[in-house]
Parts: sequence; structure tokens; C-alpha cells
Amino acid sequence: MAVAGGVPAFDVFALPPEYHELRASVRALADAKIAPRAAHTDEAAEFPWEVHAALVQSGFNAAHIPEQYGGAGADALATAIIIEEVARACASSSLIPAVNKLGTLPLLTVGSQQLRDRYLPPVARGEAMFSYALSEPDAGSDAASMTTRAVRDGDEWVLTGTKRWITGAGESLYYTVFAVTDPQAGAKGISAFVVEKDDPGLSFGAAERKLGIKGSPTREMYFDSCRIPEWRLIGDEGTGLATALRTLDHTRVTIAAQAVGIAQGALDAALAYTGQREQFGSAVGEFQGVQFMLADMAMKTEAARALTYAAAAKSQSSTSDLSYFGASAKCFAADVAMEVTTDAVQLFGGYGYVKDYPVERMMRDAKITQIYEGTNQIQRIVIARELRRGF
Repeated sequence: MAVAGGVPAFDVFALPPEYHELRASVRALADAKIAPRAAHTDEAAEFPWEVHAALVQSGFNAAHIPEQYGGAGADALATAIIIEEVARACASSSLIPAVNKLGTLPLLTVGSQQLRDRYLPPVARGEAMFSYALSEPDAGSDAASMTTRAVRDGDEWVLTGTKRWITGAGESLYYTVFAVTDPQAGAKGISAFVVEKDDPGLSFGAAERKLGIKGSPTREMYFDSCRIPEWRLIGDEGTGLATALRTLDHTRVTIAAQAVGIAQGALDAALAYTGQREQFGSAVGEFQGVQFMLADMAMKTEAARALTYAAAAKSQSSTSDLSYFGASAKCFAADVAMEVTTDAVQLFGGYGYVKDYPVERMMRDAKITQIYEGTNQIQRIVIARELRRGF
């Protein structure tokens, strides 16, 4: 059960002490440097560079990068805990470590040594961020229908097309971009590339005006005969879609962690408020109806955390059932985040509906976790497919 400011009261997973120490460190940073800026980040809809600097200073901006490239070498669970604790304070800020993992994971799994040596150290040092460009205006859930093209021209690739809904676009220096290299090969004709922000032929659209996570910019990317060196191909030609889907299997765990953090933040706020707010001569939290709501919120959040940590273990070991667990954790935790934040707004009453209190922001932020990195409807399709396959 979540008590004492959101820290689990007992360790059902028997985690080694270093994970608890990590949580405490991130919690302290989030409370001191991130939470106080969260409302402004949302209101101004600006990327929180002050938070980025604080995360870099603490080594939490891209902790998943191996030590040989200057990172902390954090495993999947440690990375999930970092994202969870940052999201508890500010969902927008939690996308800094989450998207850095999303963008760099293709390099870590199938990228050449040249790509790893060139791009991972600057991300680890906090000199750059790394985004992931898969979706297009007419290719969202159906990623295989993308139309962005990459044509070989001597020792270069020339990219033409549009990417949409790209988190961090315009702020990140590096991008993993997926494009069609063989139109006749269908899903096996897609390849992955590293594109740099300053590559000629690349431009960005205006920032989207979003419901939530306003401090994390989302823009279109336009490729107008964008030329990149041949060596920036990630993996073998034609393996891009497989790399994209494999990456999402792992990074759906990070979205689940983000959702757990948002839910925990809303639960903590609701516990504090209902303990202080008085009506009819008693604290609101003394009423049984309110207690039932808080109990349900706590149970769901703890269940989402347990499933997310189990999926993180699967991610670390790359087990054959990762697709099932990653989709399950992301889907369940996202639904829980939406339910818990909505209930938190209800418990705050009229105060929950105004920006003077954080729960309305948390509710808006929670919604995206049901949509990006595969909608929850797509996750249920993945889950059912894996069940039928017998993984």
C-alpha cells in the first residue's frame, strides 16, 4: 500500500537497497527542483531547461546509457523508477529520460559501434537529447503504411516526407527516423536512420497546442531532400520496422512508469487535501465514501506499479513474453492514471477544477498515456495476439 508520501510501505519485490536509495534520491530532486516548477512549465508550455539541467547534474537525464558511453548503466527497473518519481512531480519533465531512452534504444540494440560512439556520449553528458520519429499524418497505429522515403545517392541517403507527433522535436539534437527504402517490400522495406537537427533539408513545424504535457514540445518534422551520410543507417537496410516495434516493446514500460508516477502524485495530493479540508465539522477524509475512493485509488496505483516493475524485469532480460507484459503494463497503468487523476479532481471538488491545485494538470497529463506509444486499444490487440500465440 502506498503511504508515507507515496513510498511503498513494504517491498513486495524484495528489491536490493540501491533501488530504494535511487528512489529517495530522485524523490528529493523532484520535490526540490521539479515540483515547484511544474505549474509554470504547464502554464507557459515551455520546455523546462532548468529541470533538464538538474536531471543532467544528477545523472538522471539518460541513466540507461551504459557506462562505457558515459551513462550510469541503469537497468530497466532503475530507469522506470526514475521516470516514475519525476512524473509524480511533473509529467512533462519525465519525458526527458523517457524519450532519451526511446530515441537511443535502436542504437543500443542494432546500431553500429560508430553510431554508438558518436551519439551516445553527448546524450549521456546532457549535451543533447534524442527523439524518435515514427508516426506520420496518415500512419499512426499503422506504422507500416508510412510514406517518408529514403533513397540512396552515392554514399548518402536522401530523405523526403513528413513525421508527426514527434516528442521533443525542435529541442532534441538527434532523431531516430524511420523511412521507406524499398517500396516494393512492404513492412520489410522500412529502414532506420539517425538524423541531426542541423542536417540540411530538415525543418520543424510549430509546436502543437496540447491538452497536457505542455512542457514537452510536440512538432512535425519536414524532410525536403534531407541528405545524411550512409553510415547513419541503424542496423541493416529493411529492418527498420522490426527495430521500431522491438523498441516500443521495451519503452512501453517507461510510459507505464510515467502513468504510475502521475497516479501516485494525484493520490498523494488527494490524501493531503482530504486530510486538511473540513466540511460538516470533520475532515473530508473521515467520510466513508471518500475513504472508499482513496482505497480504490491506492489499490489500482499499487497494482499498476507491480505490473510495471514486472514488465521492467522482462524488458531487462528481453524475454519472449516482453510484448505481452509491456503492452499490459502500459495499458493498465495508463487506464489507472486516468481513473485516479479523475477521482482526485472529484475529491478536490471545485478546487480540483482550477489551476491553483495540481490535480487538474495531472488529469490532463494522464490522458496522453492512453494514446502515445500505441493507443490502449492497440495494446489490447497486442495482448490478445500474444495470448493466442501462447508466447
